Amino acid sequence: MRKITFIILFFIIVSCGVKQTQSMLSNGNYDGAIENAVNSLRTNKNAKGKQDYVYLLEESFAKAKARDESNLNLLIKENNPANYERIYNLYTQLRNRQERIKPLLPLQLLKEGRNAIFPMDDYSDEIISSKNNLSGYLYANAKKLMTSKNKMDFRQAFDDLNYLDQLNPNYQDVRTLMDQAQLKGTDFVHVYTKNETNQVIPARLQDDLLDFSTYGINDKWTVYHNNRQKNITYDYGMIVNFRNIAISPEQVREKQFIKEKQIKDGTKTLLDSNGNVVKDSLGNAIKVDNFKSISVNIYEFTQFKSCQVTAKVDYIDFRTNQLIDAFPVTSEFVFNYIYANYNGDKRACDENYYQYFDRRAVPFPSNEQMIYDTGEDLKAKLKGIITNNKFRR
Repeated sequence: MRKITFIILFFIIVSCGVKQTQSMLSNGNYDGAIENAVNSLRTNKNAKGKQDYVYLLEESFAKAKARDESNLNLLIKENNPANYERIYNLYTQLRNRQERIKPLLPLQLLKEGRNAIFPMDDYSDEIISSKNNLSGYLYANAKKLMTSKNKMDFRQAFDDLNYLDQLNPNYQDVRTLMDQAQLKGTDFVHVYTKNETNQVIPARLQDDLLDFSTYGINDKWTVYHNNRQKNITYDYGMIVNFRNIAISPEQVREKQFIKEKQIKDGTKTLLDSNGNVVKDSLGNAIKVDNFKSISVNIYEFTQFKSCQVTAKVDYIDFRTNQLIDAFPVTSEFVFNYIYANYNGDKRACDENYYQYFDRRAVPFPSNEQMIYDTGEDLKAKLKGIITNNKFRR
């Protein structure tokens, strides 16, 4: 019974695959039909159940080849260099299609007593010729683009040269030209800080903010420098303007509170409401847990100091000296240190509070340290601004 069920399922699956392939062929998706047929014929290619795929593959191959060759004839007659890439791709497609089918050959058509027909041609000369034509076209077009003063043209030139280098490695001086196109197509951004506050900004905070090696934000066409380099013309500026620094006074906040708890303290004899001993069925006195109340008087001290840094990030176009955009940034760091002492039984408070009893007062961080400690939050926000607001899209 299982064997019959398996056979039925197999024929249903095959039938669905054949219908899908027939649909692709009818809709002009010849290569999709070829792919389906080839995948189905990789195993048991001479089985009777696979005959439909052989017919479909023969017909799809013939129609795909005829369509590609017709398109090629038209493109060649047009004699337009802009068609070189399509011509090369069509010749490559003709060859690749043959290579997909070759491992399956011969394929038998059992009813007709013959092998399916797949005319194979040698396209190697045409591929080499069209690749050389395309290489020459890409090279000449890239050279022309590199006479421009527009960075986007240099980027297009780089993409063309990169494609050419993959298509035809070591073609003339392509890699040298790629380096030139990369350099001339790159936007260079000078990033620096301005202090508009009445406080000293720690040098190490400025160094950390401008250490772009930790940001991971340089991309293919944008490079950030915190120090101007010779022989580089900077396109944009990014200025981190420190506008205000507010540091709170050093404060010690005191709080006193009492904690109470019931804890187990041995056992006691159970008495009824009349004060008589309660006994079990054997006449023995029943014992129960004895609880007692404990309390602790806690004196809690909180050392508090906060620092808020307000800044503005300006995007400047150096070519026009115009402000492109501005982004406000506020970062805060809070020093909050708790210690405590007590009178009474400390078991009355939660165990996770015990840590505060082992502490003593500590020196407050300096104003400079507080400003520096805002740096991590400030860096994260600065990175977010840069990531979400590119200079050129």
